Amino acid sequence: MTGGGRKISDRLLISTDEKNRYLVKSLMMEEAITSAQLEGASTTREIAKEMLQKDLQPKDKSQQMILNNYLLMEKVLEKKDDGLSVEFILELHEIATHQAIENNAVAGELRQHDNIIITNLYNENPFYPPAADTLISRLTHLCDFANADHSDRDPNNFIHPIVKAIILHFMIGYIHPFGDGNGRTARAIFYWSIIKSGYWLFEYVSISKLIQEKRGDYDKSFVYTETDDFDITYFIYNQVETIIKAVQLLNEYVDKKQKDFYEFMDWVNKSPVSKKLNREQLEILKEAVRSPGREFTAKQTSDDFGITSNTARKYLNELVDLDLLVQSTKKIGKALVYLAPASLKSKLNKS
Repeated sequence: MTGGGRKISDRLLISTDEKNRYLVKSLMMEEAITSAQLEGASTTREIAKEMLQKDLQPKDKSQQMILNNYLLMEKVLEKKDDGLSVEFILELHEIATHQAIENNAVAGELRQHDNIIITNLYNENPFYPPAADTLISRLTHLCDFANADHSDRDPNNFIHPIVKAIILHFMIGYIHPFGDGNGRTARAIFYWSIIKSGYWLFEYVSISKLIQEKRGDYDKSFVYTETDDFDITYFIYNQVETIIKAVQLLNEYVDKKQKDFYEFMDWVNKSPVSKKLNREQLEILKEAVRSPGREFTAKQTSDDFGITSNTARKYLNELVDLDLLVQSTKKIGKALVYLAPASLKSKLNKS
């Protein structure tokens, strides 16, 4: 369902190179937001997405956590072909906790003390992580495990890649190498491992939302493992169930996007205006029709479509010239803002 020869374009859009433009950024934002909320960030999805889409500076710690998580996912994708090392774990933690860290911890540094207790949401089932002076040794062993070949080339040493990623997730939580930010770092390493193993669809799968919805079950799976001779089966079952649901939600999301896209293309292709527009401009219009009042900038459009800011500005200005977008007097920083008019759908129908 999530790797091998499967192509996202089998279910969505037209060509595989469009996946980064139209899907991955949106879903990376979703994972960034829910992962931060799981760790206590408090802000609305609308505000968070606006910050990420428009490349705005975070206004508070919650927004900083969300931006950090978004940059964290980008780093995971950048390093998906590299091995796991203690240095890489520290780098992920530093990104995850930049200006958003508590418990007197330091971003990118291991905890130096044992004065740490972990409890569940109800302050029950206290857990005391391993001693600080064992952290380097434990993380080194964990990296050796992560980098070892557990493929089916050796049936006696085989570990399913998804199970292996789940084990890495658990072990970062158990070792608890940092004073704060362990959960964010653990989920990043889970994604790194699973994408490195060829399950590329996980670039688009958000697990944090489902963990957040059933946080009690997630916490219990840790407790059951820790209190039953470290039988990790409890945690593996919990995470596999979460993953299956997350993949199902992704497929539903992709099907909806596909339906929206083709309905829009069928509708707009009946209009002479579509002959004057390129694919990127049609995508801008699709979003504008869906969200009257939405703001567009050249920077955001450039990022979305992988084009230069000048080209993005040209596309937006052409839509203004066709009376399909409105150039606002408002600016974001020094950037011009283009608005989706409420009358856009009727304008397209008339044309």
